[in-house]
Amino acid sequence: MTNRKMNKHQTITHPLQPLFKEDSRILILGSFPSVKTREYGFFYGHPKNRFWPLIERIFDVKLSTDIEERRTFLLQHRIAVYDVIYQCDIIGSGDSSIQNVIPSDLSRIFKEADIKKVFCNGATAYHYYQKYQEQKTKAKAIQLPSTSPANARYSMDDLYNQWKVIKEY
Repeated sequence: MTNRKMNKHQTITHPLQPLFKEDSRILILGSFPSVKTREYGFFYGHPKNRFWPLIERIFDVKLSTDIEERRTFLLQHRIAVYDVIYQCDIIGSGDSSIQNVIPSDLSRIFKEADIKKVFCNGATAYHYYQKYQEQKTKAKAIQLPSTSPANARYSMDDLYNQWKVIKEY
């Protein structure tokens, strides 16, 4: 494989189903799953993404990397998770390379769950939520700093101070 192949956009369709139950109260939206997340098969699967360490700190719990344990934890805490982009052209995992967006259909989540607040994990998720979904859902979102390893501007303490608001719902 040459490096040129890695620099070409690929059309990728979101491989995961939204995670929610009828009693989910908050919805956390990312942009689009990273290569590592797609390989892992569950949200925020990149080992350097700070989402799971942050959730552990906010809720004072230790979770393993087991998908079912993480899934159960989110649902028990009435947290729904999905991404704003259903399909796009992307190079690797870089949000900055995203083109030709087809937004996710969030209507089923809002129809079937008791969502009280929407949180966007980072600026890209917030941008695409506002562009494609906010008018349809009629739910204003709160932009939280990205938990991505690419967001080196925020320390874990900084992220915690911004993200702890999710526990209020």
